[in-house]
Amino acid sequence: MEFTIPWSSLLGGMLMGSAGLLLLLFNGKIAGISGILGGLVSPGRNDFLWRLLFIVGMIGGGWLSMQILGITFPETYNASTLIILLAGLLVGIGSGVGNGCTSGHGICGIGRLSIRSVIATCVFMAIAGITVFIRLHMV
Repeated sequence: MEFTIPWSSLLGGMLMGSAGLLLLLFNGKIAGISGILGGLVSPGRNDFLWRLLFIVGMIGGGWLSMQILGITFPETYNASTLIILLAGLLVGIGSGVGNGCTSGHGICGIGRLSIRSVIATCVFMAIAGITVFIRLHMV
């Protein structure tokens, strides 16, 4: 097995980190997706516009990148719609229990040297590794 550097992944990670840094520097806001989306759907926030633009830019930027680079979206799912919806619900509950999502803790929290985020990210990664092992070797 030969190792090659995944340049597009490296570039994507650098762009995400830069976007998180710029949002923190210019707006004083953390670029965690669950917090941004939560603030978008909950009433009483007077920062609706930047949250909406962030979400639209994230989706639109992904779509535009696919068009420019000629990448197709993978549509091979090995689960029913009910399982996918249940998984999304569990992710939402988990980000509420964990006081943030993987992007908020992993990209922004670690970048701010938050001990809580380092621990949360280590837990996320350990659970992900266990889940993949169970899925590939035990089910």
